[in-house]
Amino acid sequence: MVGALESYQSFSMAEKFDNLSECFDPTAVVPEPLPLPVTNGTGSDHEEKNLKKKKVVNGGGGEREMVLGRNVHTTSLAVTEPESNDEFTGDKEAYMASVLARYRKTLVERTKYHLGYPYNLDFDYGALGQLQHFSINNLGDPFIESNYGVHSRPFEVGVLDWFARLWEIERDDYWGYITNCGTEGNLHGILVGREVFPDGILYASSESHYSVFKAARMYRMECEKVETLISGEIDCDDFKRKLLANKDKPAILNVNIGTTVKGAVDDLDLVIKTLEECGFSHDRFYIHCDGALFGLMMPFVKLAPKVTFNKPIGSVSVSGHKFVGCPMPCGVQITRMKHIKVLSNNVEYLASRDATIMGSRNGHAPLFLWYTLNRKGYKGFQKEVQKCLRNAHYLKDRLREAGISAMLNELSSTVVFERPKEEEFVRRWQLACQGDIAHVVVMPSVTVEKLDHFLKDLVEQRLVWYEDGSQPPCLVKDVGINNCICPAHK
Repeated sequence: MVGALESYQSFSMAEKFDNLSECFDPTAVVPEPLPLPVTNGTGSDHEEKNLKKKKVVNGGGGEREMVLGRNVHTTSLAVTEPESNDEFTGDKEAYMASVLARYRKTLVERTKYHLGYPYNLDFDYGALGQLQHFSINNLGDPFIESNYGVHSRPFEVGVLDWFARLWEIERDDYWGYITNCGTEGNLHGILVGREVFPDGILYASSESHYSVFKAARMYRMECEKVETLISGEIDCDDFKRKLLANKDKPAILNVNIGTTVKGAVDDLDLVIKTLEECGFSHDRFYIHCDGALFGLMMPFVKLAPKVTFNKPIGSVSVSGHKFVGCPMPCGVQITRMKHIKVLSNNVEYLASRDATIMGSRNGHAPLFLWYTLNRKGYKGFQKEVQKCLRNAHYLKDRLREAGISAMLNELSSTVVFERPKEEEFVRRWQLACQGDIAHVVVMPSVTVEKLDHFLKDLVEQRLVWYEDGSQPPCLVKDVGINNCICPAHK
């Protein structure tokens, strides 16, 4: 079990279960040892297989070691058989209750130090607890009821209609479904594009989510990786060069509404203009908009460019567990009805239509989304977006005041800054890192008090890291000369 849980050994049928210690301190941060470096001729075979490190090039042009996460087998909790007399003694139930109680304390503690990943942890779904006793499955098409009666399609379609209004497409013109995650939305959107243009080339910026390139591998698509600007936004000059080199084939394009690392928003209007200038008519390209996080934030930002089906786009996807704040991974995928016909097949076994990536689909996710959308509404989301942007600017300004290079893209709540020198600090605050940079994604659950705690910890640790006279990395290559305040660019 990842976190502060200890490793447990398998129990024999004759052994008793001991309750976990009551001296557990939920406020203590239990160190999570990093995997040891793998060197030739040392370490066991098991260590060499599981504790791998990968060389990557850093911003300075040299190499550093990328440490993979800890081996979960070292902290796994064994599944054991109940004892023959357990129904009388209750030992197994007591043991499991103590494990779950301690796990909850671990979750509470780790949530306090969550900053690097775009999840809104501020939610309360107690009212939906009464529905957790049902196996709710929305298998098949959301708009066609199957023979399986325990589903939540009315809630799912209600959520889809809400997003259709947000992205300005009529009810009769769209098709969509609630996915299991943002990746599934990308896989579906790109698959629709591939089915519309079987010989099309997939174009995606180098800072697109890894699931986009996974889709290219899965679907055996020709893929062109487009360069980006320093902000992380797609470089339309390079995009134009690659389009002109492949004018004979249709274009399938992934547009980022917030890149993974820098939170950059691709200029949709400029992308469309570039396609048109290169001679691609609207019937020769398909655009999928990956709006995993910012796709739901941008509509509530004044003067932000609109993502709308009034423009020649083919699909949009967002994550439900990020800005919305669902307790399980989920997402929303919307495409045009005319496109989905090339992908769907009727399935007699289901008495429904198959047009989704997955077969069985979590019927609880629509309930959580429906509940949140009804509670917050457009005005509620607008307030939360404003809070996130305000707090993101606060963090960026405080970092720069402390002499730390930092960048914040317009329309974004992702603050990019120098990567902390120690991996233990990265793990403590659960930061997402790439090369010499790390980021904090300011979500509605991230308060100014939490940011102040992080800043104080970071500033104090930097004094220790660089007390030997070494210097922080130069981030000009990552954030630009205007945002880098390393010793060479102060």
